[in-house]
Amino acid sequence: MRILMISAEGPPLQRAGALVDVMDALPSALRTRGHEVSVALPFYGEIKENRGFKKKDTGIAVDVQVGEATHVARYLEGRSASGVQLFLIRCDEFFDRPGIYGERGKPYQDNAARFIFFCKAALELARRLTPQLQILHVHDWAPALVPVFVRAQGLPFKTVLTIHHVAEQGSFWGLDFALTNLPEQFFTLHGVEFFGRLNFLKGGILYADRITTVSEHYRREILTPSDGCGLDVVLRENANRLSAILHGADYARWNPASDRLLPARYDARRLRGKQVCREALLKGLQLAPAPRGPVFGMVTRVVHEKGFEILVPLLDRLLWDDVRLIILGEGDPAYETALAVAARKFPTKFAYQKNYDEKLAHLIEAGMDISLIPSRVESAGLSAMYNLKYGGLPVARVTGGIQEIIQDYDPTTDSGYGFLCYEYSSEAFWDAVKRARGLFNDSKLWTKMMKRAMARDFSWYASAAHYEALYAELVGATDQAAA
Repeated sequence: MRILMISAEGPPLQRAGALVDVMDALPSALRTRGHEVSVALPFYGEIKENRGFKKKDTGIAVDVQVGEATHVARYLEGRSASGVQLFLIRCDEFFDRPGIYGERGKPYQDNAARFIFFCKAALELARRLTPQLQILHVHDWAPALVPVFVRAQGLPFKTVLTIHHVAEQGSFWGLDFALTNLPEQFFTLHGVEFFGRLNFLKGGILYADRITTVSEHYRREILTPSDGCGLDVVLRENANRLSAILHGADYARWNPASDRLLPARYDARRLRGKQVCREALLKGLQLAPAPRGPVFGMVTRVVHEKGFEILVPLLDRLLWDDVRLIILGEGDPAYETALAVAARKFPTKFAYQKNYDEKLAHLIEAGMDISLIPSRVESAGLSAMYNLKYGGLPVARVTGGIQEIIQDYDPTTDSGYGFLCYEYSSEAFWDAVKRARGLFNDSKLWTKMMKRAMARDFSWYASAAHYEALYAELVGATDQAAA
């Protein structure tokens, strides 16, 4: 099958975020299964300045109307590290900026125009690719108007929308609807209008041929008023087109047995390399060596949904113990400041780095003993998959895909390899941290749990097979209709 994936994030962007990993690993897994897969994303300033990423101008330029204005979309072509074909949509006025969606925690004021342009430009690309594409697979809110435009223009593509984060919806002033150039009939209760505003994600939910999300538990959560972020009614009305496909881990990039970014490699049978990585991590960040307690780590976005609301109040309590903590990630300026203050207060125990560094991210995965996942929302739980592969036992709140990935340790049956809490509160999460901390010094038991964790396999093979079946169902329906 011929498939174009459309996303606001993807390789070669360097940042902590599951979507970038997914847009590299899923197309690669589908290519392995014999499909022609390409990815379209904006040509951001970060990509423009990346001299290591090779790209060429296709020579194609298309006028794209956004409201009363016309902007030129130019198309560049490159390859991801895994060999996936990338199409980069260039319009420097919209995308040659320091951020993707905004800067310093504030969104760009013209995001509606930027991503309406992106949707239209991606669709113009799809119309020109040969042989003709069969599937347009859009990810999250930024390209979610693509299925709307496909329906409005009667184009011969089947569309799939994957919801990674339902809280991010692309909600803008109702007046921004004029930028779509769609007929007025689309700005109604049965269209992209949502409480008087233009809502990209609602449009995608209504007009995509199929909707997927990234774990079964997250699918159930977004159908409820508490976790549907206002769109639960819309999702329930379209639940017959909504299914869950648990995402996988990209073991080509994230595997301690083959990770070239580590000072020593290791696997479940030869764990010595993990100790080497632990020592290198502490030394590299100038933290005091050899604590009696564990090394805690996080590679994440520093935002509310990742649970910093309940983690920050615990930092003093955690760091008075002889432990180490390393956090890598950027996000909400208030949480960034709180972490920086704590790092200054405990300079030999806690290191916080805001700017993403891929080598450091891999070293944290390999060098930490325990990962912290206090998330309020964790739709798929890719970070937990990586933690397990590197032998970092997770302390996590049960949400989204977490329960499908982590098995709570049960001393009565000596089973499990993680420490779960169910209530979203600092005290509940602290109780789970204490359970992990209490077992850490039992090295024999801890090693046994590490080996259990590292044995789990969340490769993309199964996920890609499920997507393949979904695409085939849609293409088969088209072929039958044509017959």
